[in-house]
Amino acid sequence: MTSVPELDLRAVRRLALLRQRLAGPSPSPGADGLREVLRALRCLQLDPVGVVAPSHELVLWSRVGAFERADLDRLRWEERWLFDYWAHAASIVLTEDHALHRLLMRRPPRGGAEAVWLEANAQLREHILHRLSEKGPLPTDGFQDLSTAPWESTGWTSGRNVERMLESLWIQGHVLVAGRSGRRRHWDLAERLLPRESEHPGLPDGDVVSRTAELALLALGAGRVRDIRKHFVRGRYPGLEAALTELEERGRVLRVRVARTRPDEPWYVHRDALPDLERAEAWPREPRTTLLSPFDNLLCDRERTELVWGFAFRNEMYVPRDKREFGYYVLPVLHGDRLVGRAALRVDRRTRTLNAEGVFAEEGTAGPAEAAPAVAAALTDLAGFAGADRVRFTGPVPGPWRSALGRELTVG
Repeated sequence: MTSVPELDLRAVRRLALLRQRLAGPSPSPGADGLREVLRALRCLQLDPVGVVAPSHELVLWSRVGAFERADLDRLRWEERWLFDYWAHAASIVLTEDHALHRLLMRRPPRGGAEAVWLEANAQLREHILHRLSEKGPLPTDGFQDLSTAPWESTGWTSGRNVERMLESLWIQGHVLVAGRSGRRRHWDLAERLLPRESEHPGLPDGDVVSRTAELALLALGAGRVRDIRKHFVRGRYPGLEAALTELEERGRVLRVRVARTRPDEPWYVHRDALPDLERAEAWPREPRTTLLSPFDNLLCDRERTELVWGFAFRNEMYVPRDKREFGYYVLPVLHGDRLVGRAALRVDRRTRTLNAEGVFAEEGTAGPAEAAPAVAAALTDLAGFAGADRVRFTGPVPGPWRSALGRELTVG
């Protein structure tokens, strides 16, 4: 394929699904399949809310099905093929991308109050590094608070001086998360945790931007400049337009048109994604149906989600209960190449029940009635993965889906 015709939004949707392993043959649920998905996505957002399952586990489940969590733990904590760092949010990232994340690691601390606080608390910084050198890995409460000036903010770290200093050292790449017990992080020196091959003298900033832009575009399938800026390493693309121009001249990316979008805002497709663009034309007859984490890579950019999918989505966890439209923890429902609904879910671990507090069909999507059996199967699969034995419907269910969903589904 030597040229790319004008695309429509359906082709953009399908290309994104293929690139993010949400269409086509499912990767295996073993370690090799996890590696395939992680290389396609480049990061998994970490989120502490475990109403159903941790977000990073849900993202993988949506693509490979039920997998052994021990396989992911082995990639993170034993092989160190992955490590925790900041991508578009606090995330699990690939160790092979360490040189790319060093663009943020070598960035000087922001000015103002933060710089003043860090300078005033140099003693605390040295204490943490010394303790880790002598005794690491250590949990957050394994350090004395030797701060001379308290950290003040409107966020959750206000007054938590040790945590704030550890976060600063983490961003700078001096310390990393060595392991977790529940939500509790254990820290150690980065030089002890990363494999030797991750040590790199550093890439020039321009090369880092070019490579991260390529990886972001490969995950997006097709994207505009603003889409790339908001994906993978959000906000870390200095000189992106020049990098894309150079990549286009080298034939690494192609400029394309997307119908019914702004003509003055070009879209790009990576050369390596062209085979998937051809596969998008021969779409599988048997659509894959699954549920997506509220923080899934496919829809982490809300504006793009609404443009490409016609799906307005917001996280209502921080919305007062009486002002929520759908529910506290809402998972979009993917069926084929459309987002056809959403489900507000919560696991009751005492009764081993996945409670569906509301299931909603999306207006204007094709075939909500024919999707119902597949939605029922996806819900029971998710329940089993989350450790539940049944799905109970305690809230509204769309009329066309009622016969397939009923009032309760049994796992297995």
